[in-house]
Amino acid sequence: MPFYIVAVGSNIEAKKHIQQAFEQLKRMDSQVSIATLLHTKAVGFTEQANFINTAFSFDCSLNATDLKIELKNIEAQLGRVRTSNKNGPRTIDLDIVKIDHNIIDDDYYQYDFVKKSVDELVERQAIKSSVIKPVGN
Repeated sequence: MPFYIVAVGSNIEAKKHIQQAFEQLKRMDSQVSIATLLHTKAVGFTEQANFINTAFSFDCSLNATDLKIELKNIEAQLGRVRTSNKNGPRTIDLDIVKIDHNIIDDDYYQYDFVKKSVDELVERQAIKSSVIKPVGN
């Protein structure tokens, strides 16, 4: 089962929409982790509210194409309206950044807040995977 990390951003009722997206993903996989919430300035189009950015990590039986469709469905359910301004305000933005060990979105390299959230979850996953389990007698 692939391990995904999804970058998350919102600047319209951000905490509410991030929580709702988290809950919807938990319905797909009950073991969803969330990185620390980061308050960031808007990029590109700066005449708008600041953002809250984070990332979610989880294992999922869906392939990347089907997961991307699900993420777009969640965005639509939470009121995301796409306009010609790709840097405009949004209720929620969900983008797959990492699949297993592969970075698939250049935002990881372009934006420190994406890298920081992804790296936090990668480190957490590495610690979780390296925990030594006791052997029964």
